[in-house]
Amino acid sequence: MSTSEGTGVVGVDELAGHGERDARRVGPGGDVTAEGPSGVHRPQALLFAFFGGVVHGRDLPPIPTVVFLRLLSGLGVAEAAARATLARMVDRGLLERTQAGRTAYYRLTRDAAALVRRADERVSAPAPFDHPDGEWTLLTYSIPESRRDLRQRVRSTLSWAGFGGLRDGVWIAPGTVDVAAVLAGAGLDEVAELAEWFAASPMSGVRVADVIRRAWPVDQIRERHEEFIRSWAARPNGPDPLVQITCLGADWLRVLRADPGLPVRHLGADWPSAQSAAVYRGCYEALLPAAERALDVALGDIAGG
Repeated sequence: MSTSEGTGVVGVDELAGHGERDARRVGPGGDVTAEGPSGVHRPQALLFAFFGGVVHGRDLPPIPTVVFLRLLSGLGVAEAAARATLARMVDRGLLERTQAGRTAYYRLTRDAAALVRRADERVSAPAPFDHPDGEWTLLTYSIPESRRDLRQRVRSTLSWAGFGGLRDGVWIAPGTVDVAAVLAGAGLDEVAELAEWFAASPMSGVRVADVIRRAWPVDQIRERHEEFIRSWAARPNGPDPLVQITCLGADWLRVLRADPGLPVRHLGADWPSAQSAAVYRGCYEALLPAAERALDVALGDIAGG
């Protein structure tokens, strides 16, 4: 048996498949995007949703290629594109590949598994958009323009951690964020030496609603919630629970990436975050038992075949 594992730093932008080119056309070995109820997802984002929704927290063996091919086929991804996605994820240090005879098996690398664990803390939270009222984290940093790659990694990491940009190098987030842990978890320890962060609260006269609208695209975030609710309010009853729960997870990660938990009191009583969280939890709990059974059957059939 042989093993191959890629190298490199794993960042939160990998959850959305941002390392892949955004292409709609499927071609041999090319990239592809798949249409879910709430829009288009890259195959890498779908695989992370699969690992997070059905594999994470279970003592499962490495998963053979055919399981991924069947899953992605059910999501409209061609076999050549699915195989290319698996190969790229190995190259990027996201998947570890083992070979037994003619069969390849995959599991998350240590860094990618840690990324999924960090994401799951919010994905599975009963109230993922709630923070103590009036608490904010203010962060400033200065990174040379010549380090564009680092600047992009920092922006992606801060966005997933709940920050919005007020201006270049000045970011805020609702609640109290452990910035040191966020940076260290993304392999960005060097940025800690270029940044300062503080617990903050708005002073009298500050219009918090206006600050929120400067830092975040509030109307787009509302639409993301409402789109999710429209897509999933009717409980899914498709023939393949693994496909359904993967779509659900990918759609929900998109919502979580958009909304860091903006305080409802500054957005109006009809802000839809609580409703979308309830819809996700209800759908996930309804799908999970059948999805786990389907995966167990698939793994058992392959092992016994």
